[in-house]
Amino acid sequence: MRKTAFLLLTALLSVSAFSQKNNFAQHVNPFIGTGGHGHTFPGATVPFGMVQLSPDTRIDGSWDGCGGYHYSDNVIYGFSHTHLNGVGVSDYGDIMLMPTMGTPVVNNKEYSSTFSHANEKASAGFYSVKLDKHDIDVRLTTSTRVGFHEYTFNKSGQGNIILDLNHRDKLLEGRIRVVDNKTIEVLRRSEAWARDQYVYARIEFNVAFDNVYFTNKNNQNKNTDNIEISAATFTKQVKKGEKILVKVSLSPTGYEGAKLNSSEIKHWNFDKVHKAAEALWNKELSKIEVTSSDKDKLAIFYTALYHTMMQPNIAEDLDGKYRGRDNKIHVADSFDYYTVFSLWDTFRGAHPLYTLIDKKRTSDYINTFLKQYEQGGRLPVWELASNETDCMIGYHSVSVIADAMVKGIKGFDYEKAFEAAKHSAMLDHLGLEAYKKNGFISIDDEHESVSKTLEYAYDDWCIAQMAQLLNKTEDYQYFMKRSQSWKNLFDSETGFMRPKKNGGWDKPFDPREVNNNFTEGNSWQYSFFVPQDIPGMIEAYGGKEKFEAKLDEMFTAPSATTGREQVDITGLIGQYAHGNEPSHHMAYLYNYIGKPEKTKEKIHYILNEFYKNTPDGLIGNEDCGQMSAWYVLSSMGIYNVTPGNRNFNWTVIEPFFDEIKVKLENGGDDVINKKSRLVDYSNFGFHEIYLRFPKNYIDIIPVPVIQAESKAFKDKLKIAIGSNSNNKMYYSFTNTNAFKEYTQPFEIDKTTTLFAYSSNNGIKSNVISATFYKKPNNYTISIQSKYTPQYHAGGPDGLLDGILGNENWRKGDWQGYQGQDFEATIDLQQEQKVSQLSARFLQDTRAWILMPAKVEYYVSKDNVNFELAATVNNTLDAKDYDTKIIAFDGKVKPQNARYIKVKAYNFGKLPEWHQGAGYDAYIFIDEFTVK
Repeated sequence: MRKTAFLLLTALLSVSAFSQKNNFAQHVNPFIGTGGHGHTFPGATVPFGMVQLSPDTRIDGSWDGCGGYHYSDNVIYGFSHTHLNGVGVSDYGDIMLMPTMGTPVVNNKEYSSTFSHANEKASAGFYSVKLDKHDIDVRLTTSTRVGFHEYTFNKSGQGNIILDLNHRDKLLEGRIRVVDNKTIEVLRRSEAWARDQYVYARIEFNVAFDNVYFTNKNNQNKNTDNIEISAATFTKQVKKGEKILVKVSLSPTGYEGAKLNSSEIKHWNFDKVHKAAEALWNKELSKIEVTSSDKDKLAIFYTALYHTMMQPNIAEDLDGKYRGRDNKIHVADSFDYYTVFSLWDTFRGAHPLYTLIDKKRTSDYINTFLKQYEQGGRLPVWELASNETDCMIGYHSVSVIADAMVKGIKGFDYEKAFEAAKHSAMLDHLGLEAYKKNGFISIDDEHESVSKTLEYAYDDWCIAQMAQLLNKTEDYQYFMKRSQSWKNLFDSETGFMRPKKNGGWDKPFDPREVNNNFTEGNSWQYSFFVPQDIPGMIEAYGGKEKFEAKLDEMFTAPSATTGREQVDITGLIGQYAHGNEPSHHMAYLYNYIGKPEKTKEKIHYILNEFYKNTPDGLIGNEDCGQMSAWYVLSSMGIYNVTPGNRNFNWTVIEPFFDEIKVKLENGGDDVINKKSRLVDYSNFGFHEIYLRFPKNYIDIIPVPVIQAESKAFKDKLKIAIGSNSNNKMYYSFTNTNAFKEYTQPFEIDKTTTLFAYSSNNGIKSNVISATFYKKPNNYTISIQSKYTPQYHAGGPDGLLDGILGNENWRKGDWQGYQGQDFEATIDLQQEQKVSQLSARFLQDTRAWILMPAKVEYYVSKDNVNFELAATVNNTLDAKDYDTKIIAFDGKVKPQNARYIKVKAYNFGKLPEWHQGAGYDAYIFIDEFTVK
């Protein structure tokens, strides 16, 4: 056995002795972030533990219930053993237990209980509450793999403990096996964000139960062999004041793994387990020691540090066995295997923090990445419970790897890491095919095109740094060139990163608009994301003074966005949004133009105003430690603006605390003193980077901009080709060597594909293309409904241009109408025989887009008197979660008509079973055809 109980006991004794010297855990307030939109949970866990034992007050999958708990609630449904810290999608809540009294009922409305915050406590590794309904006191604590419950029944009678496997997400498979009258084994296989999650558990009671009842398809029975069992109830006559203790050990691999993991706690002493958990927290929290007379600041700091250590989570048994991305069981014999990698968030601050105070785990994380590459086919993007969710964008594993490599962290195979990183970058999915070909992603290629282009470019730069370390010159040059792709989306006239469509800038353009061209943001919040080439970005804006003015404008602009309502965009200072990750580095950019006083002003304002010692003390989602990592680093006076930069690991400002002591893994300490600024920069890799920052990139020639009034036209279309600089431009209609220099705008009169590139001193840009379509008819349309501005499909003519959208509706080829019926009138320009009318609609239930209930077609000769010609009813179930396109074909009695009226009736309010229950559904339509 690789990890023995002896070693575990030695570690616990070590941290127990250590904790007697320093009690940093006393400052932790687990309730910070449980209110507002923080999405944290208050329950018991240990650093990076497999178990997060916490109360569940939200089981509806709502956005503010992603962590299972919200401070505004007053009902507890039970205590489950897995929770996510501050995410934006609901999952986990596995192996839920709930104590009750009287006749047991396996119905969460019946077994749930009210509670009061006055009777609730939480600290690092501990949670307690009184359940009002039956006067039961609950205390919870945990080890790494075992949750420990203590239930005190304050009344005599029949006590029950309910195990409900149907809790929260969808149950795919439930097994409950009785080992003896004190022990059961459980398998819960479920589907939510992670599509196929396995949790095995061994549940041990300190007393035997009188009876055990199993629930099978809503009927009580005693059949222990049926694999469809979804719940169990354990009953016992209890005396007033009697305590029942429960240990629940988890495993991702099987019953034997859960049994082995149960050896972490071999006794029934709750307080002993609690003290061991607290000692583990003190050991980890002691890595950074801050000095302050302000108790709230200490609480905020150490809770933030605590939040950064709640994940990633250990995902292997004590013997090193784990469930891989291939759903097979493997053994990690030289490292620890982890799960929960929210990399789009955490590459920015949390992982750089780990490189400072947790080099061993950083190496383990990367070894986990490499195993997931080997067993799952690619590096993780947002991995959860051995599932790739593909949530968010980029391939930011490479940032974590590159940052570790340039900082000299060992313990993983650098060559294998480079191989895996290059593999992620050379795939053809998620817009990468177009990105590699054109040097940017267009709206036509993929949704969130601007954000993906910018983040791919940074990731490519990280791969280049890895290549340079490994003396791979050709790869270095290739990826450094790709890292300059941001220039293809930077519009020097407006000073913004802008989406492109069909070779030109998408219009109209509003930098405040939140739409599907950006990931949880707008152009303001992405126009400064060039961490790999800050000098080049400053130059593109026109130099330091103009760059400073642009930053100032962002921080002083009106604090309101337009377009889609994006719940993640919070903590606005102008258009800077601290509640979401894309903004997190921006205030530090003043350092790069010699204005550190402005960085300090902004950073200290955020530290003071957006982090509080209250339940709503986080201005946005915690996002697996990133929101708190920003606080930890910034309050120390450091931040890693460009993870992976071998020359400048950290930028610095005046620290927020009087004195900060960082315990390094080599046994030494570094001290940052606010007054004297004493610090050994060589250990940290700090640099006053605004004093010097070398140019370190391979330049590219940006692609030209092909501009026209629209993608479709009736008779003729004027086309112009522009450039952000004085580059020469060349175009062709064949994409052969027959390119000619562009000198002035020209016209086309038929469907045409145009190819173009820019050139300067013999260096050429990528060749881009644009296709313009001559409309198949001269029809016009009048729309009586009002489409949502971001779903315009090019305006009214977009419904008659012959250009069809596909299942990826986020690319902009569909018109969207929310909370209203759709009505439009088509003018055929002259009477003609009509025999069939058709309109195409799309359904994506998860995105609130549902088929119309029915579509009616009317015909008229005078645009006054209309006759109903056909009605087509919807046949697609709203619960069909696959994205589908249906043409509502209406066959009509052949007749002459000039005007066609179309009415599509909205689905209405989203039903109770939908995550957006109560909100208005959308109708999405893209094209009409008349035959």
